[in-house]
Amino acid sequence: MNAPNRFELYVLDEGEAPVEINEDTKIPNAATIKILKQDHTLGNMLRAQLLSMPEVLFAGYKVPHPLHPHFLLKIQTDGTKAPDLILSDACNQLIGTLSSLEGSFKREFAFKEADSSGPAGATGATFATSDDPYGTGAGGAGWGNRDDYLDF
Repeated sequence: MNAPNRFELYVLDEGEAPVEINEDTKIPNAATIKILKQDHTLGNMLRAQLLSMPEVLFAGYKVPHPLHPHFLLKIQTDGTKAPDLILSDACNQLIGTLSSLEGSFKREFAFKEADSSGPAGATGATFATSDDPYGTGAGGAGWGNRDDYLDF
C-alpha cells in the first residue's frame, strides 16, 4: 500500500527540525512556515488563534498531500512584529487556553464524581435541577428519574 507506517506520521527523524520558516519575498511582513509531523488539528487551531490577534492581517494553512505529514502555515502581519514572533505568541496563548480547558474539564469531572458518590448518586435518584436539560425538576413529569437517558 501507499500509506506510510503510522509512527512515521508523528515521530521526527533524527536531526529533523519540527519547524521551517521561509520569509516571503513577494509579500511584505509575511512568511510561510512548514510544520512537520502535524495535521489539520494543530493547523486549524493555530490559524484560528492567529486570526484573533490584531497584528495579523492574514493567516491560513494547507496540507499539501494527505500522505505527507506536514502542513504549511502562511502568516502576514501589519509590520509591528515579525511573523515568527507572532507565531510564538499565538502558540503560548493557545497553550494557555488549552491548559484552562483542561482545568475546567477536570474540575467538572471532579464535581460529577462527587455527585455520583453521594447518597443521591448511589441510589440512582433523579437529576439535580441544574443538570436537567428539560427543566422538569426532581420529581416532575417528563423523564423523571431515568438515569439511562442521554441528551445528544
